[in-house]
Amino acid sequence: MITLKQLRYFAAVARHRHFGRAAQECHVSQPALSLQIQELEAQLDCQLVERQRGAIALTETGREIAERARRILLEASDLVDHARHRPNLLSGDLDLGVIPSIAPYLLPAALPMLQRRHPALGLRLRESQTNTLLDELADGRLDVALMSLPVDRAGLETLPLFDDPFLLVMPSEAGANVAGFTPQEALSGDNLLLLEEGHCLRDQALSFCGPARSGSRRQYGASSLATIMQMVANGFGTTLMPAMALAIELRPDMPVKLFRFAAPGPSRAIGLVWRRSSPRRQDFEALGAVLTEVGRDAGAPFIASIRTDIIALPPAR
Repeated sequence: MITLKQLRYFAAVARHRHFGRAAQECHVSQPALSLQIQELEAQLDCQLVERQRGAIALTETGREIAERARRILLEASDLVDHARHRPNLLSGDLDLGVIPSIAPYLLPAALPMLQRRHPALGLRLRESQTNTLLDELADGRLDVALMSLPVDRAGLETLPLFDDPFLLVMPSEAGANVAGFTPQEALSGDNLLLLEEGHCLRDQALSFCGPARSGSRRQYGASSLATIMQMVANGFGTTLMPAMALAIELRPDMPVKLFRFAAPGPSRAIGLVWRRSSPRRQDFEALGAVLTEVGRDAGAPFIASIRTDIIALPPAR
């Protein structure tokens, strides 16, 4: 009889296409993992892996078995979740993924609140970009993820939590005469600073600026909003900054000006994503309630404190 351990090891090999990295993920030695794969092949009476020098590939049967193994492992994980967490809300282990443009701004306030209200929760965090988190959700390596919506992946369910508005941030001198501009005029030119490819925040900013201008943007390798903010402060360009990031990224001595957009201005929808087959929907809804409570006010007090320095831009014509 094949075992879940064998399927888990083979799923790791199929994911990494490398025995060493798969063994590292499974916290076993490479020989032990290889032996389990060989025993799985013997029990199924078929070859799953083509072993080549310096690389491996899955056979046609191996690819089919890998997909079936993934589904079996997910079902087994959901079964355990159902049994363990049914009696108590937000108890036991929970693997939460968060994108980098949310994690440092929302979690410092949300985590202590979660700990106070749900002391039996064992939260494990994973910070990465959207596509990586979605892959790990689908593979069962994450239970739920906090990210920008919408999400276009089959088999996933989403729960919108709150909207996070964008503000325009410009160097102080460049922003002296922005009042009265349309949003498109304020963002014209090639000096809009954005995060590197792969960050959903970049795609959201470009969707607001319009596809016609997206090809002319300066290309920088910045992977954090902190770097972008420093570049704006030093006169390298302008940016769209999510409101929740301002309390951390904007220092009082920074030579920048902030502008909010007249309604309806640009914003991003923040929400939770999980596998539709997961039995822990009530846990995720309880988690969402805490995150919403924190998130709706994440940028509001800071923005209100500098309201006299913010100029509303009229809507685009």
